Amino acid sequence: MSVIYQERRGDRRRALVAGSVGNLIEWYEFGVYGYFATVIAARFFTPEGGSEIEGLVKTYASFALAFFFRPVGAALFGRLGDRIGRRPVLVLVISLMTVATALIGALPTYAQVGALAPWLLTFLRVLQGLSAGGEFGGAVSVMTEFAPPGRRGLYGSWQSFTVALGLLAGAGAAALLATVLTPGQLSAWGWRLPFLLTLPLGLGALWLRLRLDETPAFRQQCEEVTPPAGEVVRAIVLGAGRIMGWAAAGYTFLVVLPSYLQSSLDASFQQALVATVLANLGFAVTIVPAGYLSDRVGRRAVMLTGAVLVVVLAVPLLDLLQDTGASNAAKGAAVLGAGAVVGLMAGPGPAMLSEMFPTRVRYTGLGLAYALSNAVFSGCAGLIITETVERTGNVDVPAYYAAATCAVSVLALLAPGTGRAR
Repeated sequence: MSVIYQERRGDRRRALVAGSVGNLIEWYEFGVYGYFATVIAARFFTPEGGSEIEGLVKTYASFALAFFFRPVGAALFGRLGDRIGRRPVLVLVISLMTVATALIGALPTYAQVGALAPWLLTFLRVLQGLSAGGEFGGAVSVMTEFAPPGRRGLYGSWQSFTVALGLLAGAGAAALLATVLTPGQLSAWGWRLPFLLTLPLGLGALWLRLRLDETPAFRQQCEEVTPPAGEVVRAIVLGAGRIMGWAAAGYTFLVVLPSYLQSSLDASFQQALVATVLANLGFAVTIVPAGYLSDRVGRRAVMLTGAVLVVVLAVPLLDLLQDTGASNAAKGAAVLGAGAVVGLMAGPGPAMLSEMFPTRVRYTGLGLAYALSNAVFSGCAGLIITETVERTGNVDVPAYYAAATCAVSVLALLAPGTGRAR
């Protein structure tokens, strides 16, 4: 019995590591892209004499386009994952993600190849969007299907925790390069290094996934009846609504913040990165405890708390950041708290989505719910916020955006739903 227990515990540990490592790499790259948005805009989207803000908008448009290919990837790879298994599809998506991300670091710039440069970058972003769309559903399926009874929230929270680690790693890489390189070096070639680093990281992730066993739930699903298509679609829409606030507030506070602080509040690159690191630290600290708590009191209660807090605190937070008389300590505490509140939604979120779908359609269903929500409310966050601030001159736009989307999530979380989410 002890041997069997040890084997099962080893399988669960491998599932957590192999399932979450792809998310770390994915969000590391998306974080790096967001943190270097102003540099990428200058190198790929701003010909000589072009507008800097126009280049930034185009950079975020490319960012958003990759997100809109996530649902395509979720449907394509999710269908494969529900038919042939989680493991082979996760091996495929990590390979595609690694190659596409590393190639960004080797791309020629606008000054070198002209208008071809932004098209090449956009093509690689599309490949990343496809692979990222197939990543979440498979990773969460693996982690929650290997989880012991009563611990899905804890196991699923590791997916969100590695998102925080990936964003922190991206911010750390950007901060390190900004410290050791001159602005000229950073703009000329330094921005390439974080993307090239994905290659060894991806090879390590590939090795881990090749050693992963198929999940017990997938192997035992032969007696399960496929639910009606209408029921699956309803669960996808409801699931997307429930995590809308997590998607929008997360990207607003954790990724878009650096460029917003620089373009709208005249912060330096280093100051913006420090604020982002603090927000991501707050995010990381609360994720796993929130997932654990959701196993005790229910997913819905924990996620509602986070969504309501964003609705109430988003505008005061941004007002504090704009206050020239506020101390740096107060501003640091504010962004740390903002990240922590998002973590309350991100911790239980993966398990909640997993429990809304039966095994036979889980990879596809939860992957599509997550991808659709992120495509609209994360991928477009930078574009919507930057364009709206430019047109209106209202620097409170990020707060309104985060609060409005979280208000919708509150309603979706209160609505009767499928699964065991409470």
